[in-house]
Amino acid sequence: MTAPESRPTPARASPWPIALAGLVALAVAMGLGRFAFTPLLPMMLHDGVVDLPTASWLASANYLGYMLGAVLCTLQPWIWSKVKGLPLFAFSSLVRAGLVMTGVLTLAMAWQVPALWPLLRFLAGVTSAVVFVFTSGWCLSRLAKLGVPAMGGLIYVGPGAGIVVSGLFATGMVAWGWTAATGWLIFGVLAFVLTALVWHIMRGGEERLIVLPSGTPAQGKAAPAALPAQASAEMPLLTLAYGIAGFGYIITATFLPVIARAALPGSPWLDMFWPIFGMGVMIGAVLATRMPPGQDFRILLAGCYFVQALGIAASLWSPSLAGFAIGSLLLGIPFTAITFFAMQEVRRLRPVTAASFIGLLTATYGVGQIIGPPLVALLLRHTPTAGAGFTLSLEMAASTLLAGAVLYLWMARAYPVREASPG
Repeated sequence: MTAPESRPTPARASPWPIALAGLVALAVAMGLGRFAFTPLLPMMLHDGVVDLPTASWLASANYLGYMLGAVLCTLQPWIWSKVKGLPLFAFSSLVRAGLVMTGVLTLAMAWQVPALWPLLRFLAGVTSAVVFVFTSGWCLSRLAKLGVPAMGGLIYVGPGAGIVVSGLFATGMVAWGWTAATGWLIFGVLAFVLTALVWHIMRGGEERLIVLPSGTPAQGKAAPAALPAQASAEMPLLTLAYGIAGFGYIITATFLPVIARAALPGSPWLDMFWPIFGMGVMIGAVLATRMPPGQDFRILLAGCYFVQALGIAASLWSPSLAGFAIGSLLLGIPFTAITFFAMQEVRRLRPVTAASFIGLLTATYGVGQIIGPPLVALLLRHTPTAGAGFTLSLEMAASTLLAGAVLYLWMARAYPVREASPG
């Protein structure tokens, strides 16, 4: 008879491959699929293939796709309950499909058919939302099961890493006189290379699409017992506040290289502000993982909004090399920390349906992003100079972020987090 002690104990899986796979997935989908447009925009303007109003609408097409992709993720359980027989894909399978699509759409932007560019940017937005939502759901769930939920913050280093890489590549391409089309080709190939690196890791897991059960109303009556009493009231406020962040950062994140060129014509450092922003994103994501446990994420979110507003103000107060560098860093540091803290709030308020509500917040964030670029285009048409239009746009963005910070502080006061009583 074999003694129980002789059975081999299963080795505890390492969380690092999961965190790093999530990091790379978001670097591809967000840092390249979405944000490569920003460092390539000055090159597209120089090549004469777009003007500023057209660029604003291209950016909005991407943000509209991002919002609609997030809405689809939010409504997925409801859609699957209405349309019988739809496959319950694993989150990891959706992420891998999205990464391949990101590479295809990025490569296609090199095709010199401007009439197709709005569609390509729209589809890239849809894809990036799907990858973001299901990468977050897959990684955060698996890391929580391994007992290291704080490591989830590391996956949000990915967008910053992608921004740094795309920014540095674009700096070199500008110096060598390459065209924007070449840049799109390079970024597309890079997306495929990075996808190949994590392909074998980003698979499996119990995380799958879900179907709303027929007894949803009855379940809904039992759900509040497992949730904070104020969850129903607080969730809409969290959604609104998170949407504010989308508008607050997007003007600077879209037009930073263009704004810098207008303020510092001829400076050799013009193309470094975007990589500095990306470095800030990476630093902030790492710092988010180092926060001591038990923090009220709403207070942390208020602080993040204030830092971003301060970053915008720095470039307004001092449109100089130092002002733009400090502003880029301060705008970047809270960027994905905001996402990480907000996603943790979602998991606190809606633990059972977290993926769906992550989609809801992402969609609202997308609404904020959609509003930004057309607002800039409108102001550029109705102000005497481009500089005046950008200044007014940035002032509005900073004010909105301050309003969002105040909203979080009010939520923390009105809905205090109640610790679970022992036993």
